[in-house]
Amino acid sequence: MGTKLSNEANRSTRKGRPNHPIEFKRRLAQQACEAGVSVSRLAQEHGVNANLLFKWRRHYRAGLFDEAAAPTALLPVSIMQEPAGRPPAEPLPPDCSAAPGAGIEIAFSDCTVRIGSSADMKMLRAVLALLRQ
Repeated sequence: MGTKLSNEANRSTRKGRPNHPIEFKRRLAQQACEAGVSVSRLAQEHGVNANLLFKWRRHYRAGLFDEAAAPTALLPVSIMQEPAGRPPAEPLPPDCSAAPGAGIEIAFSDCTVRIGSSADMKMLRAVLALLRQ
């Protein structure tokens, strides 16, 4: 290992928990993903709880540390009229529409993606990340 990452920007919350910078989490998670690396030893070298580092590694593998997954990133949206000859979109099933007009529908040339109002944030991030590829 030998390399120790600096976490000088580590500020504590009112509860006394450290607030590590995202770049520190990302780099440590990247190192934890390397073959032959002991996650527990890496955590100990950097003064981080091993369970926390395992959590960061899961988040890193899920793409949650990517800039594209940041909650402030918005996708461009344009509203278009439905082309002539195309059948109207099917309505959302009753269990997905808590309120009239609730949910998101994204139409492509060969498929339509519908996300109901009951979708959680993790699923929504995963779907949007796949659409950006």
